[in-house]
Amino acid sequence: MSQRSSWSAGDHALRTLLDRLPRPGRVAWIGLRARYRAAVLAVDAVKAIPGRGLAGDHASGGAREVTLVQAEHLAVVAALLGRERVAPELLRRNVVVSGINLLALKGRRFRIGAALLEGTGPCAPCSRMEEALGAGGYNALRGHGGIAARVLQSGRIRLGDPVAPPADGD
Repeated sequence: MSQRSSWSAGDHALRTLLDRLPRPGRVAWIGLRARYRAAVLAVDAVKAIPGRGLAGDHASGGAREVTLVQAEHLAVVAALLGRERVAPELLRRNVVVSGINLLALKGRRFRIGAALLEGTGPCAPCSRMEEALGAGGYNALRGHGGIAARVLQSGRIRLGDPVAPPADGD
């Protein structure tokens, strides 16, 4: 077997592994910021709009139309800060999901409820985390900030909706 054909086999094996997720995640929390630096308000449902992000949120267009963080990472950040819990609105992300590794969705299309999104990259913390979480907040969130995404197809996102790769044909 040539080196080139073994690379192809390895690439195929890696793609197969990347396509396998143990189960879909679920939307645990949704938050919107009406304008830059405004308080984050929790909502039960929202419409995702291509080129815009989430209706009612100040983000508009680009690679950060929607920001997502894992619910499981809230507990990690709290532990790193020596707190009992960290409220999702403090992290200033739009959607908290549970039960799925968000990094598995980076660079991939995925559905949240009726909306189709594409993970555009990690959502690194900003200096505001020191303000929101106290001393060390920035470093506590590093590696736990979730991902950013763009909306490809509009649709409603509700609490409890599944988060998973799209069905064939999406």
